Amino acid sequence: MTMTPDRLFPLLVFLCSGALLLGALAFQYIGGLAPCPLCLWQRYPHVAVLVVAGIAVLFAPPRARVWLLALCGVILLVGAGIAMFHVGVEQKWWEGLPTCSGAVDMTKLSPEEMRKMIMTGPPARCDAVAWSLFGISMAGYNFLISLALAVFALRAALRLRRPA
Repeated sequence: MTMTPDRLFPLLVFLCSGALLLGALAFQYIGGLAPCPLCLWQRYPHVAVLVVAGIAVLFAPPRARVWLLALCGVILLVGAGIAMFHVGVEQKWWEGLPTCSGAVDMTKLSPEEMRKMIMTGPPARCDAVAWSLFGISMAGYNFLISLALAVFALRAALRLRRPA
């Protein structure tokens, strides 16, 4: 398999999206930061990008790689949108989802659900910043990196679409 630009660009997108996903998992399993519902939602686009970019690199014919790379860009824009929504919830610009508050109506839980919640602790809140660096939360970094990666993927797809 030769590493031509039509394989290299999806590979770079695959590696960057995978690194973001691995980083989130490291914060969860090594750093002990439980993800909130919006944190989990932000992971889905990266999983989708891994699948689409992996197909582009390994199996797709050259012409299809361009379209798969563009699809990765669109998926990453969706991921950036989810991350931006999460940042807004963290900054109290708008309300989060009902599952984001961490408040649970104990009267609606079964005894098994209640026991599980007591054993695992309360769910993480979407409106609380669990970690930040230079005043930017994990959701903020995910927004910035996902947006930059989306722009890269879309520009690379346009570049590959045009004949040299």
